[in-house]
Amino acid sequence: MKFLVAYTGMTDLNKAVLDLAGKHSKLFNAELHIVNSKENPDKNEVIDFVEFQEGLRSLKESMTKDGIKCETHVMVTGHLPGDDIVEFARDNDIDQIYIGVERISRLGKLIFGSNAQTIILDAPCPVISVNREYYSKQKD
Repeated sequence: MKFLVAYTGMTDLNKAVLDLAGKHSKLFNAELHIVNSKENPDKNEVIDFVEFQEGLRSLKESMTKDGIKCETHVMVTGHLPGDDIVEFARDNDIDQIYIGVERISRLGKLIFGSNAQTIILDAPCPVISVNREYYSKQKD
């Protein structure tokens, strides 16, 4: 089996997503792909890219130490991140996708689109969404 985490950085919500995906990967002996997509990185994001990749390398090492086969991927295609994640899932025969979701206003969705919505509606496999409430329960 192959699982995918749509990763945006080491936020508290992403930690909860990674934790759940890691548990499921161990349970099902699945290969875990941690995928990040940058649409059109600006100058500051390019500078931070080296640090971001180092964080991914560390994350991969941590997962591997926990007995999880793990690969990391950063995509810079010019496409929307949601579209990149769906395409990666199709191209790599992913069995399940894990995403973090947060509430945003309707105006925010209109202006920025919703990568989570794209992934949930267009993915070729089941999508597990982790929200703030789940993360909060994990802390208690």
